[in-house]
Amino acid sequence: MSKQKLVVLTGAGISAESGLRTFRDSDGLWEGYNVQDVATPRAWYRDKQLVLDFYNMRRKDVLAAQPNSAHKGLAELQKHFDVHIITQNIDDLHERAGSEKVLHLHGEIVKMRSEKNEHKFYPITTDILLGQTAEDGSQFRPHVVWFEEPVPMIEQAIPILYEADIFVLIGTSLAVYPAAGLVDYVKEKVVKYVIDKRIPPVSRYRNIVAIEKPATDGMQELLSILIS
Repeated sequence: MSKQKLVVLTGAGISAESGLRTFRDSDGLWEGYNVQDVATPRAWYRDKQLVLDFYNMRRKDVLAAQPNSAHKGLAELQKHFDVHIITQNIDDLHERAGSEKVLHLHGEIVKMRSEKNEHKFYPITTDILLGQTAEDGSQFRPHVVWFEEPVPMIEQAIPILYEADIFVLIGTSLAVYPAAGLVDYVKEKVVKYVIDKRIPPVSRYRNIVAIEKPATDGMQELLSILIS
């Protein structure tokens, strides 16, 4: 008998408990930086060194962080379900916790790419340096989706959500589009578990089970519900 398809959409709240902050924690500042200065194409072409410095620092933070029990709980669910994780996060904590099917909507901090070619990626665990160039001669940039850039992985995420037998939303405010609109593709009849310390606006959806707890505590409750 095939396993039920459990689809999970995760946001910054699941990684916050591993010590990784989001710009929404601090009035529009991200680790002391204005988002417009470090996370837009305009910022990149205005001051590449500043943008590289910012993402080099974030990469160090990610590599120093460890998966928490919420990440590990999702990996544990693979024993019982066909688990697909769609994440807004650019860290690799889901993978390091053992999850095998992870789709990154907004890119991955541990990869880099040419500023001209968005389809070829290179692993990077050290700093990206100004003047460090790809095969096409253009500067390497972090493989992340900046504000004002399209989100190409959305097209891959939609059919996964549509095929969900169970849906879980963890640690996202549903405030960043187009990712926030993905819940609309989950079938109405599917039970939707929502885990967050502040439940986002989901009243327009049917079959909601709200677990108003931080990600780690909420995951323990979810595990007791799904595999008890």
